[in-house]
Amino acid sequence: MKEIDQFDEIDHRILRALQRDASLSHAALAEEVGASPASCWRRIKALEGAGILGAAVRLVDAAKVGRGVSVMCQLRMKSHATKDRQEFEAFIQTRGEIMDCHSMSGEWDYLMRVVVADVASYERFLMRELLAHPAVAAAASHFALSQVKYTTALPI
Repeated sequence: MKEIDQFDEIDHRILRALQRDASLSHAALAEEVGASPASCWRRIKALEGAGILGAAVRLVDAAKVGRGVSVMCQLRMKSHATKDRQEFEAFIQTRGEIMDCHSMSGEWDYLMRVVVADVASYERFLMRELLAHPAVAAAASHFALSQVKYTTALPI
């Protein structure tokens, strides 16, 4: 397994290039990063084997598929018992509208990003699903007015 401190500049270039465009052929990637196609292929396989590179996916424009409302939702739990958190986190995994969910320090226990079609859809989700969950005590919602920056690329 590769360690991050063992990466050389070619590995960094590969990671940056694949974060910009995962559909690059091995030949195009090799040309971009200054290595042979065979070397790129071996490096990619090593990065995948180490769990550094995950699945290659295509990004979808949320607004163009009817999910143009983005809401940041903070949740407070009734209990911090392990069983309650595990059940809540299992519930979160089943909800497609929840794009990200983070366990947080501070006043709120979780912060999640929810994408929905409209405010009415979010209200239904909040009232019938989130606040109805037995482990949830309270929620605060913040509607995004616009997206100023969005990236999936890590600074490597």
